[in-house]
Amino acid sequence: MTLGQGNRQSVTMLNDRVLVQVPPSQGERRSRAGMIIPATAQVAKRLSWSEVVAVGPSTRSVKVGDTVLFNADECAEVEVKGETYLLLRERDIHALAAERNDFGTGLYL
Repeated sequence: MTLGQGNRQSVTMLNDRVLVQVPPSQGERRSRAGMIIPATAQVAKRLSWSEVVAVGPSTRSVKVGDTVLFNADECAEVEVKGETYLLLRERDIHALAAERNDFGTGLYL
């Protein structure tokens, strides 16, 4: 998929790269019991869900529009036309949530 339109250059993802939107703020969170967890609280490794906006031609399972689970420490931040995105490899994705079910098994979110 190619990002961007108009007079500027287009961006095309290469190889197994996946471009996702920046996840919503990792600020204060609320537990199921209603307790407020401050943004400064230490969490072992917090994974993030985010929507895929572009994929390279060598990706096998991930498609544009899917929601993926990944570790934000394993990706790079990039700005495209004033918007901030995260760039990662397909192998760094831990889980996939999509409307389609190509794999025949899994959980529903």
